Amino acid sequence: MAQVTVMIDGKAYRMACEAGQEAHLTDLASQFDQYVGHLKSQFGEIGDLRLTVMAGIMITDEMSELSRKIESLEEQVASLQKNHDGMAQSK
Repeated sequence: MAQVTVMIDGKAYRMACEAGQEAHLTDLASQFDQYVGHLKSQFGEIGDLRLTVMAGIMITDEMSELSRKIESLEEQVASLQKNHDGMAQSK
């Protein structure tokens, strides 16, 4: 198991990950740090735990929205495929 040190809000966190996933984990931590930094710039020093929870909720909200978009796109693809199949059978 590999280990990396990531920085979140200026603090170092040592984390374990699968070998070969170090850069990916570092990138994820960097993205999360951006959320925390954004919230900190908006709300100031409101506590590490609260900032972390708020950042987690923001990310979860974005994931939820992306899931809805994916579901909608999958429905559109299925509809187009059905129409395509129907047209192909008509010929």
